[in-house]
Order: sequence, then structure tokens, then C-alpha cells
Amino acid sequence: MTWNHTSISRLLKIEYPIVQAPMAGGITVPKLVSAVSEAGALGSVGAGYLTSFQLDQQIKEIKGLTGKPFNVNLFVPEKEAGISKDDILAMKGVLEKFNMPAEDISFTYEKSQSNYEKQLEAVLQNDVPICSFTFGLPSIEAVRELKRAGRIVMGTATTVEEALLFEERGADVIVMQGSEAGGHRGTFKSSADSCIGTMALVPQAADALSLPIIAAGGIADARGIAAALILGADAVQLGSVFIPCTESGAPSAYKAKVLSSNEDETVLTRAFSGKYARGIKNDFIQKMKPFENSILPYPVQNEMTKSLRSHAAQELNSENMSLWAGQGLRMITESLTAKEILDRLIGQVNAVTDSSWKGLNANGS
Repeated sequence: MTWNHTSISRLLKIEYPIVQAPMAGGITVPKLVSAVSEAGALGSVGAGYLTSFQLDQQIKEIKGLTGKPFNVNLFVPEKEAGISKDDILAMKGVLEKFNMPAEDISFTYEKSQSNYEKQLEAVLQNDVPICSFTFGLPSIEAVRELKRAGRIVMGTATTVEEALLFEERGADVIVMQGSEAGGHRGTFKSSADSCIGTMALVPQAADALSLPIIAAGGIADARGIAAALILGADAVQLGSVFIPCTESGAPSAYKAKVLSSNEDETVLTRAFSGKYARGIKNDFIQKMKPFENSILPYPVQNEMTKSLRSHAAQELNSENMSLWAGQGLRMITESLTAKEILDRLIGQVNAVTDSSWKGLNANGS
């Protein structure tokens, strides 16, 4: 049995069923995305915080670096939340209490929706082969337009119910995101975070869906890849392993924290963005704990802390950065190129799966 010949590798036209997670915020720069795709996996642009112009420029740059498939991930805009000027002033006061810069809000939900629509246009106009969505369902019209243009549509789900909604909407592939995953939770069906682990989520989704699924969350080595495939996934999505790699756009202080942290050092927090995300514990997260009830909803909180995060990146101050990372940190120990990471993983998976299939056959399975 050959592990890399799955329905997803054939559908996405990639050599190996491995997807580099679309990490927004400057990590998945064109050099990283193209390097992953060139190595036979699927590179992904995290376009959530990009303007449509920036996305257009990045797509063109990636196309200049590789002719292989890649994915663009979009954040489905949030519905307007009922927050007042007093709520915003209260959070500004909390940040200023700790001498932290607070952004003057220029965000509007209408502006967010408009940028998202222009991002979709950039995906269509630039012939991006794969478009994925996080934080909600794209409109029926958007899915139809993408599929009419011959594009693959992927959705992110944290429960089987969310996955079924994506299947009904017309998605081709579903990323099942376990609670171990770094970065923002893709939960959209309910306000409470489901926090189902990857090992429990993947087989239940595989049983319930007729679509191929990608397992995400806590996968950082060959054993995790092999296990996900045995559980019923057709591919895996890895994020944290690519943060410290040489092509990554992450600040050096962020890369160093990923390489030096362990599995028990991440937490789910709303402090930076207003939406639950898994990241490495730091001073900002600790300081915000007493003010949990004052945290604004996403994306307003995210806008409020933009200056804080920008200054932290410039000053290489990891205590004020959003250090998004998953629970597989102890397995990430070196800063390598994307190709070196993938070559090592692929070689190790070949060895693991060969012995696994032999063991299964010996047991009569």
C-alpha cells in the first residue's frame, strides 16, 4: 500500500497528501508557500489580514516562483457584534494600564466584507487552483462561482456538524481541526469552543462525510501523519513545524520560542484577537486573564491589539507577540528549509507506513 496516493493528493494534484497550514499574520510568505509546493506538498497563503491588493501581489509572486498548485485561505467575515464606544474605551484603558499601545479603531464590518469580496475576486482573476475558508461558510454564490471556474473549495470545521454544513454548501474537501491545533479555532456553528481532539474528531468525521478530509492539530512527525491516515483522513495539515523554517516570515523571536517550548506551554486565549486561538503562554496573555469579560469580539479586539503586536515584532519582544502554535512543540527542534522538513517527514512516513501495513497484513487485516 502506498500512503501518498490518496483521493486528496489526486484531487489537489500534489505528490504527497501534506498541506502547509495557512497561517495568517505574515508567516506564510510567498517564499514559504512556493517552497512547500515545489517540494510536492500543498503550500497555503494565510490571507486573513491581507488587503486584496496585497493578496494579488503575493499570488503573482508565488506564481513566479512555482508552477505547482497552492491554496489561498480566506477568513469569512464575522457578523456585526453589538459593542459600544464604552466597550472599546474600556479595553483601551486596560491596554494603557499596562503601558501597551492600543490601536484607534478604524475597523468597520462593511470594510471587512468589502475586502473579503475583493480577495475572492483576486483568487478568481489570478487562477488560484484551491481556495479554503475559515470562521464560517462562504455564500452559496461564492462556492458556485469558484466551482464554475474549476477551483477546488475547502472548508475548516471543528465538529462533524460544521463539516456537514460545508459538505451541504458544496465544498470538495474538509479540514478537520482538532483542539491541539495552533492558531485560531475554526469554530463557527456555536459560540462555545468544542475542543474535540484530532484523534476523536477524524474517525467520526470520516464516518459521517462522503467528502475526503484533512486532519489538522498536533501533527508534527511521521507517526502523526501515519496515525491520521489510519484514522480515516486522506491528508494532513501541518502548521507549527513550518513556523521556524528558514522561508517562514515569522520574527526570529517567535521562531526561537517555538523551538524552545514544550507541549504543556500552549493555551487557548482570546486576549489578542477576541477569538479563541492556541498559542504559547506569555506575559500579555497572563496580564489579560483578569480582564476576560472586557475582551472585545473578533475582529475588533484584533484591531485593538494590532499596534501592540506590530511593536512586539519590531522589538523582537516575544512577551507581547501572538505566538500561535500547536501542542506538538516538543517534536519541533530545528530550523530547516521547507524542503528539508518535507523530505525528512516523507522519508520517515515511508518507513513507518511500510512497517505498519506489514503488521496489519500479518494480523489478517
